[in-house]
Formats: sequence, C-alpha cells, structure tokens
Amino acid sequence: MYDPAQARIEAESVKAICEKYQQNEDPVFRARAIQIKEQRADLVKHHLWVLWTDYFKPPHFERYPHLHQLFNEATKLAGAAGAKQATDPAKAEELLDKIDEIAKVFWETKQA
Repeated sequence: MYDPAQARIEAESVKAICEKYQQNEDPVFRARAIQIKEQRADLVKHHLWVLWTDYFKPPHFERYPHLHQLFNEATKLAGAAGAKQATDPAKAEELLDKIDEIAKVFWETKQA
C-alpha cells in the first residue's frame, strides 16, 4: 500500500540521529550514528521514489504541476545534498517539511 508515512518515519529517525550526533562527542558513537543516518536517508529516498514512480500518475502531475519539483527537492534533501551529507537537524526538518507537502497532495488524490 502506498503511503508517505513510511518516508516520514525514516526522516524522523534521520532528524533524531542528527540531534543525538550533535549532543555526543564520542567518535565511535558519531561514526555509528552517521552510518545509521545514511541508511535511514536511503530508505527515505526509496519510499519517496516508490510514491513518485509507482503511485502518482500523469493526471496527478497535471493537477499538481509542482509535484515533480517537490519530489526532486525532497529526494535531494534525503540524499547527498541534504540529510545524508549533513548532521544538522535543521536539514532533516526541511526534509520532513517536504514530505509533509507530498503527503498533503497524496491524501488529496486519495479523496478524489
């Protein structure tokens, strides 16, 4: 079943890991945190791509012309240009905001 909630759950994990990373100076902990954060960021991208490529169809993109750009920005925020590269919780929050925008469109399409 398609649902942007799974991408959001993984993005929340990314943000929590970033917060814990900032609060801990232990190099072993930090290395492990980065590894887990990058795995979760990859999962965010995966879940977004599934929605983008499998759920949303041409009529959705016609009705919501900004949808391609929104997905592009969200996946970049989950990737090397954002949460995967950064350890700043603010970057993860930007990702969460984009996922929320996608979720809004998703649920509007479910009502139609």
